[in-house]
Amino acid sequence: MPYQQLKLSAPSPILSWANHELGAKETQMAKNVANLPFVFKHVALMPDVHLGKGALVGSVIATKDAIIPAAVGVDIGCGMAALAMPFNATQLEGKLKKIRLDLEASIPVGFNENKEVEKAVTNWQSWKDFKELHSGVQKLHNKAMKQMGSLGGGNHFIEICLDEQEQVWLMLHSGSRNIGNQLALCHISTAKNLAKLTQTSLPDQDLAYFVAKTPEFEAYWRDLQWAQNYARFNRDVMMARVKRVVEKHLAGGKPTKPLLTVNCHHNYAEKEMHFDQEVYVTRKGAVRANASDYGIIPGSMGAKSYIVKGKGNAQSFCSCSHGAGRLMSRNKAKEQFTLDDLIEQTQGIECRKDHGVIDEIPGAYKPIDEVIAQQSDLVEVVAVLKQVICIKG
Repeated sequence: MPYQQLKLSAPSPILSWANHELGAKETQMAKNVANLPFVFKHVALMPDVHLGKGALVGSVIATKDAIIPAAVGVDIGCGMAALAMPFNATQLEGKLKKIRLDLEASIPVGFNENKEVEKAVTNWQSWKDFKELHSGVQKLHNKAMKQMGSLGGGNHFIEICLDEQEQVWLMLHSGSRNIGNQLALCHISTAKNLAKLTQTSLPDQDLAYFVAKTPEFEAYWRDLQWAQNYARFNRDVMMARVKRVVEKHLAGGKPTKPLLTVNCHHNYAEKEMHFDQEVYVTRKGAVRANASDYGIIPGSMGAKSYIVKGKGNAQSFCSCSHGAGRLMSRNKAKEQFTLDDLIEQTQGIECRKDHGVIDEIPGAYKPIDEVIAQQSDLVEVVAVLKQVICIKG
């Protein structure tokens, strides 16, 4: 389904790939962003678009000479990683529970962190730049090291999946952990204070921005890139552990070569060329989808996930959706669904089945097949995955 231009009065057009009507709050949020003077060309909304903070989750915002820290969000560099492995479904038979328990023992989830820091983490080159980061996070160096290679909570997950050819895939979803969150909060606070100081008129305080070439912009951009690199490497460290656990059970501990490796952000900002101009592109719950890019669009636990290849669609600023998108809030899901519903909707999957993950039940998310169908002009499907193990943060 191609995009439609929303009939909203704003200086910048809003192009939407979603097939659902925006609610009143979502419409206002889209208009607020489209009203900003530095928005470039238009705002692009992905098929999984839903309410966020300041800007909609599932929006792509290209800007000239300015950036909005709250639009990038607090989980800087959050994204997905996947490996296609040279194993098949029959090799997993009878081993799912053991693999799940081993994964849970080797990767901390929720607020937990690693008790010891492994060599790959200690050797990460970007630690040398830590002292350049915002003064508000300087005391977090040790915590940041211990959290590298940990999953976090909420909708973050680790999965073992099978594609339609019964081939094994490893997949995970995580970001920059506490350090990214704290960096974001420091800079969002600075942006809001700056807006007050300069008496900048804003439709929403969460759209407070930094102007390029100012010290505040430079400081945020430096910290943003650092946190995005942290998030990517965090996924690499975890994925290496997941791979070792799976190899232990399926290959007698022998290292194997993945058939395909994907690691992509979906909450981040980069400097890119679009319509022959250099702009800052903020993808808030969106994945880059240039013609050469592989991306990951996961469904909920119990639903399918998609490995995709971008088509480089200029109107979307070469982007696609980052998931199914929530149909209802976490609180609403907890009110509406029971433990029996969760057990039924995650049948055949080795995963937690308790009250603690009811807010992540498949019924709380939009149907992933519809979300994929709405962006056939943005991506082509490379593989369709179904999870057999799911570990939630």
